[in-house]
Amino acid sequence: MNARADHTLEKTVLSNAHLDALEEEAIFILREVAASFERPTLLFSGGKDSLVLLKCAEKAFVDTERAPTLPEGAGLAKGGLSPRPRGGHIPYPLLMIDTGHNFHEVTDFRDYRAKQLGANLIVRSVEDSMARGTVRLAHPGESRNVHQSVTLLEAIDEFRFDALIGGARRDEEKARAKERIFSHRDAFGQWQPKAQRPELWTLFNTRIQPGEHFRVFPISNWTELDVWQYIDRENIELPSLYYAHRRQVVERKGLLVPVTDLTPLKEGEVAVEKTVRFRTVGDITCTCPVDSPAMNAADVVLETLVADVSERGATRMDDKTSDASMEKRKKEGYF
Repeated sequence: MNARADHTLEKTVLSNAHLDALEEEAIFILREVAASFERPTLLFSGGKDSLVLLKCAEKAFVDTERAPTLPEGAGLAKGGLSPRPRGGHIPYPLLMIDTGHNFHEVTDFRDYRAKQLGANLIVRSVEDSMARGTVRLAHPGESRNVHQSVTLLEAIDEFRFDALIGGARRDEEKARAKERIFSHRDAFGQWQPKAQRPELWTLFNTRIQPGEHFRVFPISNWTELDVWQYIDRENIELPSLYYAHRRQVVERKGLLVPVTDLTPLKEGEVAVEKTVRFRTVGDITCTCPVDSPAMNAADVVLETLVADVSERGATRMDDKTSDASMEKRKKEGYF
């Protein structure tokens, strides 16, 4: 499908010099948040964008350069790629809104990475909102993805967060393309596209009234290709779903839907086993893989070079409901 690599590009050598500037900008923004807000948090799902963001936060606040010398193999993450931090800490907690329908590979990796960093991980569940009656599904099979907004706003109210740092990027979707890096939210958690604040010369207006907050997107100017080049350069570990694996899928409306207990076959459908990977990972009920033999980040970089559909356009069923589905959700408090 849209992620298959053109083998004529196998010997392509890409410059990643621009990544230094993107990383520097992200680190500047992360530090700006720490300096400007009283109770910020970093949204952390365990997906690739939040892991890239977490790596930038680690560089911004954690002193790995002065870490004491360790015996060979000590203090390393699984795979032996990332040194465990020894000095400093990320000055805000990590927050995840769990639908209860997330891939276990992702939530397991989320817990592992947070523990590795010694970070404070806060998890709030859509299921808890359902138990309180603040979320009501139209039917048992309805996707819980859109209802994360309610649980997120409840978490903001519970912890009185005044800034939420997210890994959204402008190239993902047109509603995100017109959003500021420091995106103001009113007292109801809503985004007003026509009332955004100017951002000139990296000067950010962070003033808020009681009850208001900001969503901040340090990698807003990155592209999917930038993210994968950075993952490759920094040897960032990811959940296994991001690389090629065999999986039972069924084709619906041009998407490969994974066959699971939450997304079973419909009458007359036949599952096929394919080699696939996930370009983006979210709720099982609305996230689809793509055909791909890519086994590592370098392979994915080559595929991304020739992809002609955005990652959300190629993989997210929740964005297919209407052309304005993302903007509508963001106005209601979505990530």
